Amino acid sequence: MRIKTVILLVLLPLILWPQKIDQTVSFRSIGSDSYFRFHYDNDYFAATDENYTQGYNFEFVSPSLEKNPVNTLFLQPKNMVTKYGLSIEHIGFTPNNYELEEIQFGDRPFAAAIMLKSFAIAFNKEKQTRLSQSLSLGIIGPGAFGKEMQVGIHEATGNKTPIGWDNQIKNDVVLNYRIAFEKQLYQYNNLIAINANSALQLGTLFTNASIGSNITIGKLNTAFITSKSERKFQVYAYGQPQINIIGYDASLQGGLFNKESPYTISSDSLERFTAQFNYGLIIKTKTLYFEYTRSDITREFKTGSSAKWGGIRIGFTF
Repeated sequence: MRIKTVILLVLLPLILWPQKIDQTVSFRSIGSDSYFRFHYDNDYFAATDENYTQGYNFEFVSPSLEKNPVNTLFLQPKNMVTKYGLSIEHIGFTPNNYELEEIQFGDRPFAAAIMLKSFAIAFNKEKQTRLSQSLSLGIIGPGAFGKEMQVGIHEATGNKTPIGWDNQIKNDVVLNYRIAFEKQLYQYNNLIAINANSALQLGTLFTNASIGSNITIGKLNTAFITSKSERKFQVYAYGQPQINIIGYDASLQGGLFNKESPYTISSDSLERFTAQFNYGLIIKTKTLYFEYTRSDITREFKTGSSAKWGGIRIGFTF
């Protein structure tokens, strides 16, 4: 392992954050330069209705996006093949008693954010490394229409109506940069693969840290290819444990600039260390992608509780 790889693996844990929706990790790789994928999260999959309650992501990857001017802000690694993409992402958070009008002191505040994300995924087949970067621009607060979305879904499904959204985190800007590095440690006969992964995110929404690994077991190809001729039917399970170091979380503490939110979690009340475990099942054909995913995380603030959620992903190449 070269010195640059060692430095990344050692230093990145000091300044990283595990995002709720991560489409760039290797086990979610699609062996094409052009594809569309939709991701939807909801805590309904885990039979809960609190904390991270819902999220979605529309993802588009195409060689034509290489001309996106945002890409000039990214590191340009040599001797690596790069894919370019855009996505729209929305995430929402609620306290446990979301049907109450008054502030739920001691629980997390209502919060929602929506972002437009430009991203690039570069990888080296020979070195089995993967470097992804993204820049997100958006808004946290009522402008992200978290209230309208959750109320609409609950009314359509006959669940209790959330009426505490008037106490949500107020409007503020979202500007976040993320860089992630992944290195394959071991692969055996396209049946099992083990990777080390880490990522760095800095910005107005989240500034935190994590390091982890992922293991895939089943019928799989290497995640470091793009050639269509190498794509085959694949079905495999994955597990991804990670440890997090928490710096700043606008969904709990409010926006970096707007201090008018009616209720936030103080910095002293944040849990500075959390653990998260993501796991799921992926099925791929030459043109289609299907995934079911689940996640568990320890409590994120001292008076909070652990959280669970699940999600589905559907994609196709073109």
